[in-house]
Amino acid sequence: MDYLSLNPATGKTVESYAMWDDATLAKALRVQEAAAPQWRAVPTRERATCLMAAAGLLRQNLESCARLITEEMGKPIVEARAEIEKCARGCEFYADNAERFLQSEEIETDARRSYVAYQPLGAVLAIMPWNFPFWQVFRFAAPALAAGNCGLLKHAPNVPRCAEAIEHILVQAGVPAGVFRWLPISHTQAERLIATPQVHAVTLTGSERAGRRIASLAGAALKKTVLELGGSDPFVVLEDADLEQAVETAVTARYQNSGQSCIAAKRFILIDAIADAFLDRFRRKVEGLTVGDPAREDTRIGPLARRDLRDNLHRQVAESIRGGAELLAGGEPLDGPGFFYRPSILDRVRTGMPAYDEELFGPVAAIVRAKDEAEALAIANRHHYGLGGSVWTRDPERGERFAREMQCGLAFVNGLVKSDPRLPFGGVKDSGYGRELGGFGLREFVNIKSVWIG
Repeated sequence: MDYLSLNPATGKTVESYAMWDDATLAKALRVQEAAAPQWRAVPTRERATCLMAAAGLLRQNLESCARLITEEMGKPIVEARAEIEKCARGCEFYADNAERFLQSEEIETDARRSYVAYQPLGAVLAIMPWNFPFWQVFRFAAPALAAGNCGLLKHAPNVPRCAEAIEHILVQAGVPAGVFRWLPISHTQAERLIATPQVHAVTLTGSERAGRRIASLAGAALKKTVLELGGSDPFVVLEDADLEQAVETAVTARYQNSGQSCIAAKRFILIDAIADAFLDRFRRKVEGLTVGDPAREDTRIGPLARRDLRDNLHRQVAESIRGGAELLAGGEPLDGPGFFYRPSILDRVRTGMPAYDEELFGPVAAIVRAKDEAEALAIANRHHYGLGGSVWTRDPERGERFAREMQCGLAFVNGLVKSDPRLPFGGVKDSGYGRELGGFGLREFVNIKSVWIG
């Protein structure tokens, strides 16, 4: 099956890419193997120069790259531009800080001298999703390349032009040919690749099911993995919250990227005392969101990336309503071309419903009510996912206590859960393990070597 660039706003195929056969893949791996020792030997400062050049090229080509995102997966153009800018900032962060993160650390022992050195592992196979087709790749590539590793990208089959553009930008920025390579290969080829000596580590952003599969294969081959999987982030509004601020952020937290984000707020846990007041404001704002052509500047909700994703989302909504959830807004696909779904709100969601138990990857908000703070925290933690979460209160100390008790990798008080190049990113429980970004993200794919000199 070829890689198809299909515009989800129209349902029409834009371009197709032939999938590589095994011989073509083997040839690419030989080029990468030849380039790896040379890239490893390049001083960190020079690798940083390439990343800084990549940041400049991303900004120089911001409009064309953003339009690629919009055309291939339907992200509203304003958000697509923000994604490209974030990639540029991520490259700059590692260009500025990689040398410091990789600096050997002196440790006093019984040796004449002993220290910890950080050295590259080799080639990192990255299996990446379509929902942030540039940022997800640069989130792994910038630290991996800065550390002296090579990158092998198995991107989602519906964003091939984005994958091609990323490779082109990095080569233009001075990364030697073969050091970073997009591989248009099948899932089966990618799985076989994990066991080969050319791959030294694997990073995956994707579903829980995919994470379990890749982890088992990498474990059998004793390869290091980082897994960034699904999420059902709680958005907890306590009775003393600033409702205007909470509602304004709630709309962005749930409906950005048309709801197709692992760290989107998905379970809105509202204290009974303020639930109706919150929902009155929230519903009015959600019903006012502009749905339509993602290439338009005023569009807030674009299409879902694929027809099957929209169909599955509607199944989850319909089954939840049959199970007792109350539909406050939306609840149906839009007629016409493209894979659009009306922004939706489901109230009185509880365990046993798809809207609670499963990840809703689209513009649907699930409302869960709690009698008090203790019950809200219990609901927030009573889930198999543990990626991000936020809490809203006028009392910062109360918010910080609550945030520290949430079982997740990212806890925000009075703020939107988001990734930041300066902070580690990742989850716990079924949301995966390992960290991306920050110094921790760079050190996930290095050999942390103790050197002892007598």
